[in-house]
Amino acid sequence: MEPIVGEKEKNLWRSIEAIKEAVTQGAKLIVLSELCNSGYVFKDRDEAWELSEAIPEGATCQAWSDVAAEHQIYLVAGINEREDDRLYNSAVVIGPKGYIGTYRKVHLWNEENSFFEPGNLDFPVFTTEIGQIGTLICYDGWFSESYRLSALQGADIICIPTNWVPIPGQVENREAMANILVMAAAHTNSLFIAAADRVGVERQQPFIGQSLIVSHTGWSIGGPASPDKEEIIYAEANLADAKQNRKWNKYNHIIGDRRTDIYDEMLGAKVTLNS
Repeated sequence: MEPIVGEKEKNLWRSIEAIKEAVTQGAKLIVLSELCNSGYVFKDRDEAWELSEAIPEGATCQAWSDVAAEHQIYLVAGINEREDDRLYNSAVVIGPKGYIGTYRKVHLWNEENSFFEPGNLDFPVFTTEIGQIGTLICYDGWFSESYRLSALQGADIICIPTNWVPIPGQVENREAMANILVMAAAHTNSLFIAAADRVGVERQQPFIGQSLIVSHTGWSIGGPASPDKEEIIYAEANLADAKQNRKWNKYNHIIGDRRTDIYDEMLGAKVTLNS
């Protein structure tokens, strides 16, 4: 998508259009980009506040819940969340029966630190009829702990609403650094990953597109998408394959081989083991 900062109603309408188009192609799990309801490059915190809303009672979540119920789909989408006097860069998880849960971005990028509070919900994994869904947001993907803690809690797929920006030193005609990191994380944790990026330029900040769906093997099964045009990418996946294929041969299991006698099983996090 190419959200427009400040144009919440238009962004919501465009997201629902895209959801309905994906449904016609058989999509059951749909991922939208980071802060896709509000836009991303805020002038100041006052503007970010005006464009925020509560979860799940806000208008955006209600509209997404309605379309998810109508079409019996699951949706993960980036949203500008307001709770009391705090703002969070969040992702909402919605299913056919309505709101399922929220993830709040743990690792804030650049000027996000001026608007948002760091996420305080850890790395939740949501149980659904189609599989165990984890979610991260953008810069979280630069931290291997994010993926590993999700995998240890039983995630089959991680959905990543994101607004990737150009990386200094990127060589022309090479994969985006973000895509390389996603592919590596999928491979080293035996996870499916669906990363939905935005496109366009917002208040002089360019975004790189190239959304990607990656198999538990680490190889792309959908995308990369266009770097500069709105586009929907699709992939078929049996999410159960993620856990079933973590044993690579008779000696090696990518999760089981961890040396928990040397480092903590959950990396010091107070989360539940469910691998």
